[in-house]
Amino acid sequence: MLEAITGLALASAAGLNAYIPLLGLGLLSKFTDLLTLPEGWAWLESWWALGALAVLLIIETVVDKVPALDTANDILQTVVRPASGGLVFSAGSASSTVAVTDPEAFVNSSAFWPFVIGVLIALVPHILKLVARPVVNLASAGLGASVMSTIEDIAAVVVTVLAVLLPLLALALIVLLVVLGVRWFRRFRARRQGAAPAAPAAG
Repeated sequence: MLEAITGLALASAAGLNAYIPLLGLGLLSKFTDLLTLPEGWAWLESWWALGALAVLLIIETVVDKVPALDTANDILQTVVRPASGGLVFSAGSASSTVAVTDPEAFVNSSAFWPFVIGVLIALVPHILKLVARPVVNLASAGLGASVMSTIEDIAAVVVTVLAVLLPLLALALIVLLVVLGVRWFRRFRARRQGAAPAAPAAG
């Protein structure tokens, strides 16, 4: 059960930023005893993989904070983030962590279905981000891009770490973020509609 929650949390983080959970898994496995990747995923802790992910993360972090470029980046990331979600769900749910010490159900299962599940999970936050970001940029004259991106990056880091240390807390945080995000977006749209000028009367 916990291994599935770990995978779910990591895939959700990938929907916000494709590279943070992948880099997080690699770093935690290479430099700490908190996570041990299964044999088939050991490449994540290699220096070339960590270096490539770090470079991609820097590019993503900068581009995602620039109005207009962030939307174009979100469109391009429609393939990357779900794919990352599939990878981290498969790797994370099959890893031994301080919370999950016997992930045999995923280690012995086909790698196909965990990957598909991760893709579908990552698609949800990605689509929400893809829809919400242009609205926020338009309403804030572009100033909201850097704020929203920073919040998303921090959330992805926190969820990634909690997914390894405290999967249930990571799940609770994801639910809280979704609820707060939906409520904020509804209030935001309501304010926008209330501020829209009324149509002139005919005649």
